[in-house]
Amino acid sequence: MTIALREDVAFILLKKISEGDTQAEGKHEVRLTPGDLAGRSVTETDLLGHLDYLNQKHYINAEFSGNAYGNQEDVPDALNPGEVDIRIANTFGAPDGPLPHLIEFKRAELTDKGRKLLEKMEANPPAALSKGPSVPIVQENMPFLEKVMLKGNLEDVFDARDVSEVVFRTMRDMMTTEAADRVTSELHEEALPTDDKALQNEVAELWQDTNPIVRFLSKIRPPLEIKPETFLFRINQEAGLPRGVGPETAIKAVFSATKDELSEERINEVANFLPGEIKQMWQEA
Repeated sequence: MTIALREDVAFILLKKISEGDTQAEGKHEVRLTPGDLAGRSVTETDLLGHLDYLNQKHYINAEFSGNAYGNQEDVPDALNPGEVDIRIANTFGAPDGPLPHLIEFKRAELTDKGRKLLEKMEANPPAALSKGPSVPIVQENMPFLEKVMLKGNLEDVFDARDVSEVVFRTMRDMMTTEAADRVTSELHEEALPTDDKALQNEVAELWQDTNPIVRFLSKIRPPLEIKPETFLFRINQEAGLPRGVGPETAIKAVFSATKDELSEERINEVANFLPGEIKQMWQEA
């Protein structure tokens, strides 16, 4: 099985691992977000192939779960001109290799050799990077959930829906019932035009909460005082965020998409209920 080794992907991986090296000594977790490789058409198999190659050639010191495939020396030097393919030792297509779900990249650190390579690539970046990834641009008339998905680096609109509902719930908990109702009155666009009944909601329904019990309790409870760190904690714990997506990113994505639906008067009213840095995130979204 061969995988084309791409310099732009190798550069991005080395850069991400290097960033973690400044936070901790030794091998550390490497958190890649969807945005890091967005639009570059990189599959999970491609990603593991690049990491495996960098590990075998001692540019990184990596740890894999399952069958660690760094025990084969027939991998061509793809960083040299003319050699553009790599074969992953003991990998997915090989009869002696594991199934894909048994292999997982866990932790890594740059070696001295890897740091020197990164320095050279930073001085002369891969040409493919200058073209930029073909990432969809968020348009004003784009459906609400698609905006949240793209701006929040979320994998699908179901994640966007779940995140939006938790952010909305936390916002409502700080607002008076009357103020929350005024927001509802302005959120009557479809969250996403679709035949999927699980996603057939107006933005107003997400704002009020699709859980009828939670919706009822929101109507009868007094406003709560929620500190910024508590707001962030709730989103992090309750929203089911994908790995690598922080609560700040998710919150800003929901805030931005929501403000597109609201009048200036309503935007300013909502801001008055938000605390500290959460209010700042709302104003900057």
